[in-house]
Order: sequence, then C-alpha cells, then structure tokens
Amino acid sequence: MGRPALDRIDFHSREKYTIAGKKITAEFVGSFHDMAQLPKDNRPHVAVAGKSNVGKSSLLNRLVGQRKLAKVSSTPGKTRALNFFLVNDKYYLVDLPGYGYAKVAKSIKDQWGKLIEKYLEGEPRLAGMVFLLDCRRDPGPDDIQLLTWLADRSLPVMVVVTKADKLGRDKLGRKMRQIENELGLPSIAFSAVTGLGKDQLMGAVGHLIASAREKVTPNG
Repeated sequence: MGRPALDRIDFHSREKYTIAGKKITAEFVGSFHDMAQLPKDNRPHVAVAGKSNVGKSSLLNRLVGQRKLAKVSSTPGKTRALNFFLVNDKYYLVDLPGYGYAKVAKSIKDQWGKLIEKYLEGEPRLAGMVFLLDCRRDPGPDDIQLLTWLADRSLPVMVVVTKADKLGRDKLGRKMRQIENELGLPSIAFSAVTGLGKDQLMGAVGHLIASAREKVTPNG
C-alpha cells in the first residue's frame, strides 16, 4: 500500500501556539447541507474527519471543555451535514459526516460523499484537516482513499489516534509507530476520557491556523 504524500504539520513548533490553561470558548453555529448555507465570514476552517464511531463528537467536546457541544450518538453515521463550531471567535472546527458505516443506505452515503467532496475541494477558507483513526483499528481502504485524495489537493493533514485510553502504554506506542510508518505522517495520541493529547492537538491546530493566515497575508 503506497503512502499518500501529504503535507506534514510541524508538531515541533506547537509550543508557541499551545493554549493550555487558557479559557476556550466555543459555540455551535449550525448544520449545513449545502455549500451556499455556510458562514460567509473570512475565519479559517479546520475540518475534522474520520470513520463513523471513531469518536469525533467526544474529541470535539473534550477539546473545548464542553460535554454537550457536539452530540454524541449511540448510532454511528448520525452526522449528515457539515456541523460548524466557532472556537474563541477566531476559527471554525467543522465536523464532517463520518464514513464507512455499513448500515447507512447507499443513497445517503452518496449524498455525504458529494457534500464532503464539494466542501474539501471548493472551500477556500479551509486551512487543513484533523484526520481521526481509532487506536484499535488499522487504517482501512476508506481511510487511505481519503488521505490520497487530500494529498492530491495538497491539503495539510494532522493524524489523531483516538480512544488512546483503550490500550496500554506499550501497545499504544507500537500502534502509533505502525500508523506513522504506514502513512508517513506524525500523529497525536488522544483520549477524550483522560485528556491525553488535548494540549498538543490544540497547539497543532493553532499552528495550522497561523500558517494559513501567513499564506493569505504574507509579510511584506
């Protein structure tokens, strides 16, 4: 399986962007089924994507310190729109519909796919993506397909390995190395239960946002 040639996020520069200890404000803006409905302001977007049941809603809630900001459903595949959350009044986290859930009708899957593709391909404010993988699973064909598609469009991606509390330290370490070797990308271990990786991920998102703004308004 070939590696997708994705832009690398510089996790080593995250320290100056880390917001640990600072109050994070976040609000749900809306669920949108059409590109024409999206917020019109110029704040940057960071998409959050992964298979259904990978823990997107739990991750979002833990990041911003609000248990009920994003609804956690017991039924995978529940998200059927682009869900926008405004963070610190500075940027949007965009929860994309999950993929890979067999019980969802093909017609709905096709609708999701078209919506996601239109958004990822046509949204100029998109700074990058937080790409989620379950620590107990190997990257599957759907994951590789999306990563390859993103690589073809030069969209920066940060890989986050969720549910890290489900594995012991040694097993988690081996899993992280496996994923990084297979994808050729650095990754962050994250647990919505313990908070592991929260500060690192928020710092990496801050770096991504700052890099996107520098591209829009270069010095000089």
